[in-house]
Amino acid sequence: MSTVTHDVARQPRVGIGVAIAIGAAFSFGMSGAWARGLIDAGWTPGAAVTARLWVGAIILLVPTLIVLRGRWAAVRRNIGMVVAYGLVSVTAAQLCYFQAVARMDVGIALLIEYTAPIAVVIWLWLRRGERPTRRSAVGAVIAFAGLVLMLDIVTGADADVVGILWALGAMVGAASYFLLSARGDTGIPPIALAGLGLLLGAVGLTLAGIVGVLPMAWTTTDIAYRFGRVPWFLPVIAIGLGATALAYVLGIVSTRMLGSRLASFIALAEVVAAMLFGWLLLGQLPDLLQGVGALLVLGGVVLVKLGEPAASAFVEPVPAASSDRSLYTI
Repeated sequence: MSTVTHDVARQPRVGIGVAIAIGAAFSFGMSGAWARGLIDAGWTPGAAVTARLWVGAIILLVPTLIVLRGRWAAVRRNIGMVVAYGLVSVTAAQLCYFQAVARMDVGIALLIEYTAPIAVVIWLWLRRGERPTRRSAVGAVIAFAGLVLMLDIVTGADADVVGILWALGAMVGAASYFLLSARGDTGIPPIALAGLGLLLGAVGLTLAGIVGVLPMAWTTTDIAYRFGRVPWFLPVIAIGLGATALAYVLGIVSTRMLGSRLASFIALAEVVAAMLFGWLLLGQLPDLLQGVGALLVLGGVVLVKLGEPAASAFVEPVPAASSDRSLYTI
């Protein structure tokens, strides 16, 4: 557990790190397809997200308590950031994403969410006056053109505006994740931040459901997927264990081995994974025009990231004892 519990810089082992990072991306990428099956069977997005957060929080509870021994003062000093991370970066992002996949293909919803780096660039420009580089600006334009194609706007098709708005909400949540993850001076280990965030989100959504603010409905009937029907608890476990707890741990390990910049590039494989699982579990595939748009979005985001200065604008200077942070989202 020392690899993931102690916030100490490690020498990168690129080959193994890349494999683990790809594993993390594919773990995260399966969540939308599993969740869509639950939603189609009668689960509300709120119930699906709450189940996901509770399973992930319970699995990460023991590691979180272990790494926080002697560090609770750091949590108290940064309680505002921890709450914002749990309620916005984790909970709001996941809830908006599940609301989006209830109305649109999982791959397209995730691609919209993955324009978060562009939102971060715009925020830093407006908030701090950090003008984007020419390469980042070109990347943002290309990604926007890709979104237009991907959403079939040019063909006059009826775009699901509500679904798009939910996906943009997930994008805002993911952007806040990048910004909050740049706080390297908190003294809170990444796995503890993930565990606390999942627990806060699970409790918050449960309370919202109890008071009637968030619609909660679920069913114990079998869930239908492209390959057949499965018991309801199988997708719940797959989302909570594979796409949440395991995904966060793999993301933390790979980021420590590769550094945040390379790891965040490899995280784009999550989009490919989401489309793959969308096809395997739901039979969803983008058409040719949407496929071209998806490639443009990915290419544009890569250009935005390549346009970051050597000392990334996403990351604040960090003391040697607390370097390396996970940059993975939902």
